[in-house]
Amino acid sequence: MIRSMTGYGEAERDSAAGRLRLEVKTVNHRFFNPSVKTPPGLDRFERDLTEVLRAHIARGHVNAYVSIDRRAADPPGAVPVDVDRARGYKEALETLQRELAIPGVVDMAMLARFNDVFRVPEPESRPEVDPGVLKEMAEEAARAVVALREAEGVRLHDDLVGRLDAMAEHIEVVAARAPERLTMERDRLRAAVRELSEQVEVDEDRLAREIAYIADRWDINEEIVRFRSHLSLFREALAADAAEPVGKRLGFLVQEMHREANTIGSKANDVQIAEASMALKEEIERLREQVENVE
Repeated sequence: MIRSMTGYGEAERDSAAGRLRLEVKTVNHRFFNPSVKTPPGLDRFERDLTEVLRAHIARGHVNAYVSIDRRAADPPGAVPVDVDRARGYKEALETLQRELAIPGVVDMAMLARFNDVFRVPEPESRPEVDPGVLKEMAEEAARAVVALREAEGVRLHDDLVGRLDAMAEHIEVVAARAPERLTMERDRLRAAVRELSEQVEVDEDRLAREIAYIADRWDINEEIVRFRSHLSLFREALAADAAEPVGKRLGFLVQEMHREANTIGSKANDVQIAEASMALKEEIERLREQVENVE
């Protein structure tokens, strides 16, 4: 079963460094086109994350974003306090009171004015992020992306099969009408020649050659055979193992179908065949739009 190139996956982990979160979003692209963004200090892991994603995703524009909530690493409501510094301020203020005979007491309101009493840990003192945890998260998010792509692929498959069935009906209309059109055109040409040459002897061999030339120029049997072959190959690709990307192959077959439909239309010289050719091209265009999102 085919896969879509539209997908989404996420993973979260609690770590000593904080709450880690990884989001992965994919959309259609001709190749594997990754874009991995991490917080400052984690950019060295971007290549490893890319390789994990590449192992699961063959094609598509892949956006991966890592975030970290370091507040989760601290106890709820905890505020780092430099007690030694606060004690030093208190003793210094009490010394000033005694030496200068300043009234009052040293209280919390006074100590709270010194901002450096409440310290924030320096980045280098924070716990490191475990690269193994990030790889596990990338594996989990990538598997979620693939699962969503496969589910979307089922819907794409059903729509594509419906398009193929419609095109098969149109090409059979062309195949049934083509011989009748040649016979009618041959009879029309013979009648026109006889009418114009009532009093002139007609070279039957020459007339037969001209009719054969016109029949060959208008013959669309080869185009019909090739179009049926493209339909068959397209169905085979849809039924292939999902582990093998088939989007590019399907895109090539769509191009070839369009080429055959154009040729049939240019050789039509018949209202029914021309209408069937237009209907074919309309279905092919819808097919092309859907195939652009097949991995």
